[in-house]
Amino acid sequence: MATRPPVFSTLTASFSPSPPHLLRRLQTLTRALASSSPQPMASSPPLKKVLVPIANGTEPMEAVITIDVLRRAGADVAVASVEPGAAQVAASWGVKLAADALLADLAEADFDLISLPGGMPGASTFRDCKILENIVKKHAEKGKLYAAVCAAPAVALGAWGLLNGLKATCHPSVMDKLPSEVQAVESRVQIDGNCVTSRGPGTTMEYSVVLVEQLYGKEKADEVAGPMVMRPQHGAEFSMKELNSTSWNVGENPQILVPIANGTEEMEAVMIIDILRRAKANVVVASLEGTLEIVASRNVKMVADVLLDDALKQQYDLILLPGGLGGAQAYAKSDKLIGLIKKQAEASKLYGAICASPAIALEPHGLLKGKKATSYPAMWSKLADQSECENRVVVDGNMITSQGPGTSMEFSLAIVEKLFGRERAFELAKSMVFV
Repeated sequence: MATRPPVFSTLTASFSPSPPHLLRRLQTLTRALASSSPQPMASSPPLKKVLVPIANGTEPMEAVITIDVLRRAGADVAVASVEPGAAQVAASWGVKLAADALLADLAEADFDLISLPGGMPGASTFRDCKILENIVKKHAEKGKLYAAVCAAPAVALGAWGLLNGLKATCHPSVMDKLPSEVQAVESRVQIDGNCVTSRGPGTTMEYSVVLVEQLYGKEKADEVAGPMVMRPQHGAEFSMKELNSTSWNVGENPQILVPIANGTEEMEAVMIIDILRRAKANVVVASLEGTLEIVASRNVKMVADVLLDDALKQQYDLILLPGGLGGAQAYAKSDKLIGLIKKQAEASKLYGAICASPAIALEPHGLLKGKKATSYPAMWSKLADQSECENRVVVDGNMITSQGPGTSMEFSLAIVEKLFGRERAFELAKSMVFV
């Protein structure tokens, strides 16, 4: 808010010593100024502070989805590495993330929520980290909200005694590690008092929206969930709309390029990379920036495998563009990347995009010509052919497109199905507790 010039002090200096009539004029002017001054704005709700620790072996989908969704709600999320002296962590499936801070530097900080992602050995590293154990125990003793997903409820919270007497869930593979004092349930998301637990990567978006509701209320949770294009029925089987069906069989170890840039949607990028690597594809993550580290749309710091120029030295069976407005715009402006995708299309090789990228990167460069596609719903108007837009995942011959963060897992599983068959895709979906 602009600050008014110091009229009172200026006038006082000018009129001092003040005759009575001038003093009365000065007092009148002062009152007028005070009455016309803008009134203080109503105070906004206090900022919610959240801690999300990460470690080597953390499940990146669970970490990134939680961070992204909570930041969409307006929370101040601190991503803290529990690895001594190392801000960068090697998460599961070769995904590299950079933390905002070291956990040791936040030992005295206060939070409204602490949420532990799963993944192994990330969850066991959390369990063995005395600093984290002390932070979470003090936090829980104050009656504040704490949460964990996948392996972390059983391996970390359970080991610390923070689930005793509560209903809790976790990944099916570690249910037997929940202490006997815990009432184990198979809910996709379980709330008991100030504790929230969930089952795996495939339940993390639901879990994150529940955390938003616990912090801010249902109205805010609905406001955040809507634009993410979440599934109407969680746990249901996944499908795609396929036209001009063709074989995608390119062998057991397909070479897949996933470019990332500042502004890339981190949930979409991480789900694509993680799931395709689970399926045994060789995924190369390439930065369009001058550095390997990029800052994604919700300020998650991702670290690529290579720079784009180095990635261009290889050939790829499939090129996939995550969304995010800033990222999609960077792809559209990259002559090298668009040139590579054009060669891919001309050779009838595989390519695809999700969210903003079909409309912003592919359509303007003629890469959707003669193809049916979908994109982020707010960008359907940018597509020349909108006849299949309402489908969550569209496969047209050698191209695949999808709608947004909430369709990213379906998009990735559809790719696995096309490359390796329905059985492998379904087994992956079950292991992630997506179905």
